[in-house]
Amino acid sequence: MKFGVVTFPGSNCDEDVTYVLETLLNQKVERLWHKDTDLKGVDFVVLPGGFSYGDYLRSGAIAKLSPIMGEVIKHANNGGYVLGICNGFQILTESGLLEGALLHNNNQKFICKNVYLKSATANTAITKDLNATKAYKIPIAHGEGRFYASEETMQKLIDNDQILFKYCDQDGSVSDAANPNGSLENIAGICNAGKNVFGMMPHPERAADQELANTDGAEMFRSILNHCN
Repeated sequence: MKFGVVTFPGSNCDEDVTYVLETLLNQKVERLWHKDTDLKGVDFVVLPGGFSYGDYLRSGAIAKLSPIMGEVIKHANNGGYVLGICNGFQILTESGLLEGALLHNNNQKFICKNVYLKSATANTAITKDLNATKAYKIPIAHGEGRFYASEETMQKLIDNDQILFKYCDQDGSVSDAANPNGSLENIAGICNAGKNVFGMMPHPERAADQELANTDGAEMFRSILNHCN
């Protein structure tokens, strides 16, 4: 599989994702620039974390207007795979590829720490190989990560099995106490109805290397490799 990792002005996790895919998982990676109008034949696009365009207006609001995003949207609408991590998730909601929005954390502070999450579905490529009872330790680093959607949209996400991950405690219990940012239903990630576009606020690429003493995030990338071919 050939991955494309997009770099926007202000991206700071693009090389982290590239390292995990290229060096740790031995995948082909194409570095894509925000001004590109060609996805260069990639099968899977990753929108990495960071602060695209300085997070002016709203996080992801300017990045969605980048030339590359026109191609990413076409790719997704044609069934191609897309993963947005943190700022990438924000860009996906701003561009309409995912529903809902990411609002300021309920404590109005930037949060950078390890949290736990568990898969909420086994019906997507990124979660299919995960242990539904395991609490995965994955770091977050965001100021606008509180997932919000209308009551109607929330019901649709639930009915269509579009919730990927929920914040939980170390024992896997989903509760208000384990919710770091006030996200509705403890949501840490969702997908589209076609289950080919994934968005998540936690950073699996920061938990994928033995050198960091945590490889929980690598399991998500391996699940993708096993089920997106």
